[in-house]
Amino acid sequence: MFRLDGKIAVVTGGAGQYGKPITLALAEAGALVIIASRDEVKCKEYAAELQKDNLKAEGISLDLSDEKSIVDFTNGILKKYKQIDVLVNNAVSREGCKDLDVISKTDLEKSQLINYTGLMLLTQAVIKVMVMQKEGNIINIGSIQGSIGPNFPVYGDTGMSSPVTYTFEKWGMVGFTKWIANYYGKFNIRANCISPGGYGPGIRAGKLKKEFIENYKRLTPLGRFAEDDDIKGPVVFLASKASAYITGHNLMVDGGWTNW
Repeated sequence: MFRLDGKIAVVTGGAGQYGKPITLALAEAGALVIIASRDEVKCKEYAAELQKDNLKAEGISLDLSDEKSIVDFTNGILKKYKQIDVLVNNAVSREGCKDLDVISKTDLEKSQLINYTGLMLLTQAVIKVMVMQKEGNIINIGSIQGSIGPNFPVYGDTGMSSPVTYTFEKWGMVGFTKWIANYYGKFNIRANCISPGGYGPGIRAGKLKKEFIENYKRLTPLGRFAEDDDIKGPVVFLASKASAYITGHNLMVDGGWTNW
């Protein structure tokens, strides 16, 4: 039930830090994964890595800020593979991420261009294919910030913060997921959201301050950040027949952070 053999899966931001384990999980389950982002070289390099392990992957350029790029990308996949079975909306732009007291109209527009407009336009293009197929699966990668308000005290005196746009967009993503699920269910199209907590590899790469790291782990029942394997299982579960009767759900993958 967890196999994805014969499926074509698209992962936006699929060669990024969080996208790599998502892409790997789908490929290990048997899907041919389209790794998509603006950095075509990076996508093709990661696809080549997976191919060396006899996994099926292809890297293709996609600019979510450009409507023509979105249309060309979707049409190209359909022309070559005749189907799109899974779309994982994982890409996120950090441009314009600021607190409300300092954010400008330009900052807001930069953030919206990819995280809101691009997300919807790509989903729109792919769902047209899924409607014709009378089957499809959308997985949106959200955040704990899309289910609760930011816990600002966790940042202590580090100078870090949680930008207003991120919370706004991630809450919107959960609502968007439920809208898709309810509107397109009649076409056998499912939509679910995964809301991860803090991501260990990303935290370590950012060299964040010890105060935040210790505060976060203390406030997480499992006492740690998420690692690569923690996202792989939920993605495969929601992409496969194992979750065939689940749609419109927001799955918390946060070590219990939102339990309090």
